[in-house]
Amino acid sequence: MEERRRFISKEFKQLYGRLPSIWARAPGRVDLMGSHTDYNMGFVLTMTIDRDTWIAAFPREDNHIVIHSCNTPGGAFFSLEDIQRDKVAPWTNYVRGVAAVMQTSGFKLRGFDGLIHSTVPFGSGLSSSAAIEMAVAILFKTLSDLRLNPVDMALIGQRAENDFVGVSTGILDQYSSAMGRDGCGILLDCRHLTSEAVPINPALQVVICNTRSERNLVGTEYDERRAQCEEGLRLLQRFYPGITALRDVSPAMFMAQRQMLPELIARRCQFIIEENQRVLDLAQALPEDCPEPLHELFAASYSGARDLYEIGSPAMAAMMDAMLLAPGLVAARQAGAGFGGSMVALVKEGFLEVFIDHVTKTYQQETKIQAEIYAVQAAPGAMILE
Repeated sequence: MEERRRFISKEFKQLYGRLPSIWARAPGRVDLMGSHTDYNMGFVLTMTIDRDTWIAAFPREDNHIVIHSCNTPGGAFFSLEDIQRDKVAPWTNYVRGVAAVMQTSGFKLRGFDGLIHSTVPFGSGLSSSAAIEMAVAILFKTLSDLRLNPVDMALIGQRAENDFVGVSTGILDQYSSAMGRDGCGILLDCRHLTSEAVPINPALQVVICNTRSERNLVGTEYDERRAQCEEGLRLLQRFYPGITALRDVSPAMFMAQRQMLPELIARRCQFIIEENQRVLDLAQALPEDCPEPLHELFAASYSGARDLYEIGSPAMAAMMDAMLLAPGLVAARQAGAGFGGSMVALVKEGFLEVFIDHVTKTYQQETKIQAEIYAVQAAPGAMILE
């Protein structure tokens, strides 16, 4: 941490002629189960990771924001009185979006000079955008002396992503980054915005397998999947008037009416409904010393995502093949929204190095791409660094 702080401080001084006076951080996250269940008001078993985004900052006396990144070219200078989307440096829209939503919510913000440094790979399915949003939110909260709890910040980040950036995400990414728990996963109820800690068996290592096949959810099929779920809900409400989200439909209820839905819509709904149940089953199985249920749940999630929800990619399939043959594997599935990005594996204690070596070599032979594979630990949520 000290080496990272020295590096950022040096870059900050070169940009702004002085050292930062405040540091904010927010983690990325991986969903252990629950792909696309969040915007269907369902459950997700998520885990914040020890890959995070830092913002070093110094408050300004005017109402301007200056923001740069150590990871990405370009930057931004904008007034809090006139926040517009940036097409030249689109990553700054996550900063702009949080500021815009906070101000429309009635908060008076203080400007700052800022420098971002992130160890969350961009476009990898590990919520790099939410990490930026939550780091910006906790920074504004502190600089502007705002009364905001972590759930408030998560909702602000979601609105920034939906209304300003233009991606119709659910609450999962921002809630995870704001509410992360050290040493355990989080069972998130996306309807009620409540959560409970889920211990992870200490004999398991959580391993990220980044395909390095970049995803970009803006303007992709993500919004189409959400619309298909909404259409499925509308059709199912003819048979079950009391339901308000796919979360309310049990597998038995769905199968009783499946033939009444268009086939494509039925496949989308089936995945969400079954995935939601898998989340609850995993929360029971994850703390136990029994690998078979974990393998079965992860395998069903991956095949459902590939065949029913159709969010796979050739790179994801190649990574899955490499993981399934690796020594020490307990379970493997997609991470994040799919369409590329990262996969996640549960690996037996003591097998980490041989697992990484096997997957790296096998995946590279198949794709000619050097994967990025590393173990992660559950980390705390957004905070100000001392």
